[in-house]
Amino acid sequence: MSVNQTLGYAEIEKLLPHRAPFLLIDKIKDIELGHSATGIKAVSGNEPYFVGHFPGNPVMPGVLIVEAMAQTAGALAALSLGEEAEDKLVFLASVNNTKFKTPVRPGDLLELHVTKIAGRNLLWKFSGTGMVDGHIVNQAEFSAMIVDKDS
Repeated sequence: MSVNQTLGYAEIEKLLPHRAPFLLIDKIKDIELGHSATGIKAVSGNEPYFVGHFPGNPVMPGVLIVEAMAQTAGALAALSLGEEAEDKLVFLASVNNTKFKTPVRPGDLLELHVTKIAGRNLLWKFSGTGMVDGHIVNQAEFSAMIVDKDS
């Protein structure tokens, strides 16, 4: 089932516990509940990690690209589960087959395409592709575990 809307930053904050500077997605579009979504990260030169990664040659850390991908998947899971997601958290459980092809730099609009490839109940597996200007910058497979907030 598609959701014909784009979720902005405020709506994402309602789905995820992350907050600045660690909420790494600005909006989510192309939502197909229980199946796929695209997260958007407008990469700014003011990101705190660029101070040290790397001076004079800023590159978004690969682990943060994967984290942004996982946040997109977590928001998709929370949105798909609806009321079942209340009082739950989505934790990254594994990351596999990850490849980085091209650096992501300030000024890039990073699109994070995530698709659920398996799972039910408390464990979901995703594939993800990061893209900038229609070119693949990274790919990963990862899983997310849905747990009670008090766990």
